[in-house]
Amino acid sequence: MRAGRTLPGAYLARFGDMAKVPDPVYYIGKPELLKRRAVSIVGTRRPCAYTKQMTTRLASALAERGAVVVSGAAMGVDALAHRGAGAKNTVAVVAGGVDVRYPAVNAPLIATIEKEGLVLSRFEAGARPRPWSFVVRNEMVVALGEVLVVAEADRRSGSMRSVEYALKMGKPVYVLPHRLGESEGTNDLLREKKAEPIYDIDAFAARFGEKKEVQEEPLLAFCAEVPTLQEALDRFGQRVYEAELEGRIEIRDGLVYPVTG
Repeated sequence: MRAGRTLPGAYLARFGDMAKVPDPVYYIGKPELLKRRAVSIVGTRRPCAYTKQMTTRLASALAERGAVVVSGAAMGVDALAHRGAGAKNTVAVVAGGVDVRYPAVNAPLIATIEKEGLVLSRFEAGARPRPWSFVVRNEMVVALGEVLVVAEADRRSGSMRSVEYALKMGKPVYVLPHRLGESEGTNDLLREKKAEPIYDIDAFAARFGEKKEVQEEPLLAFCAEVPTLQEALDRFGQRVYEAELEGRIEIRDGLVYPVTG
């Protein structure tokens, strides 16, 4: 039901690192996802092309190893993290009621997560997102993950507030390495030794489980690296567009993404 149900008390322990455990927590989807190891991924709503590619790769690598990706269903990095992991491997914590699919641009994504993954909220059905409710949302996102990954962030951003929560909770913080002048918030964290860089996505993801070996079409394996459209066409030709029509890949902003949900 779109109004959601209240999360069973046994699952509320997952929020034990918060200053105050939220109760009730409303949900739509599969609460059993909370039994799996989880990584929280957050970041800017306007990621650069590099961040888009690496966030998708990271989320996909984690899902391949059985980990759940937790994020906030916002535009940008949040949506990339959810899509990269696939709906069945993701938890979306929202800032309004679970029946309010916000932002509207992500409504189809959130609807898919409702069916295959898990949507959580501290707020009753019908509640509209407010500035303060995003703060509550951010703390919940951080609490659910073993670690926090910040893909890209400016100095004054909600993602940096999430870092504050992670540090208070004693959770490790990781960031994607960026060039000087870009993602100044995460570069500050590295300089201040408050975060560690992810230089090898597969090595990082391997901390959360072993990769499940599956036979898959070479094109799909290639697209797990999020190549450019031209790179995919040079290697696989017309098969790229056939796979897009089949719903197995998605072409956006000149990049090719695997559809893993």
